[in-house]
Amino acid sequence: MKDILDEADTKMDKSVEATREEFAAIRAGRATPAMFSKIVVNYYGSPTPLQQLASFTAPEARIIMIQPYDMSAMNDVERAIRDSDLGVNPANDGRVLRCVFPELTEERRKDYIKLARTKAEDGRVAVRNLRRTAKQNLEKLEKDGEVGKDDVTGAEKRLDGVTKKHTDAIDEMLKNKESELLEV
Repeated sequence: MKDILDEADTKMDKSVEATREEFAAIRAGRATPAMFSKIVVNYYGSPTPLQQLASFTAPEARIIMIQPYDMSAMNDVERAIRDSDLGVNPANDGRVLRCVFPELTEERRKDYIKLARTKAEDGRVAVRNLRRTAKQNLEKLEKDGEVGKDDVTGAEKRLDGVTKKHTDAIDEMLKNKESELLEV
């Protein structure tokens, strides 16, 4: 039973961390290299994360400069950024790509808040699915006669506590992201 609870806790931690990474990719006031973490470039026929192909600098709050390590990949990097959901058109000067992010409008902020809520709900669903799997494993142990009903009931209560801790963490991240997005 302890192994089932520990495994559920570890996987829930990973779900919360994945949600945190999703939130980092949502732009608030300033542009960050984390916004490019989900972009994949077709590099010599294989999909490669942009983070592995270029260095990022942020000279100003709304500008990110991207310098590919391999200049022959410049056009592929530019195409991947343009096709992404960032809504930015990179300017290519031959050495670096300059991505200037427009000022966030009220409508765009609301769209980002909706996106953040969707990502948070996805995270909560993942945590609840892990809870359901762990609960089924506990019930299987009881059915097989390996543990008693009281032990399973206690383990389910601990599982509920772990689940609540992780969903609360996601809710807290969502609240922080919403306040960050509403900041002008």
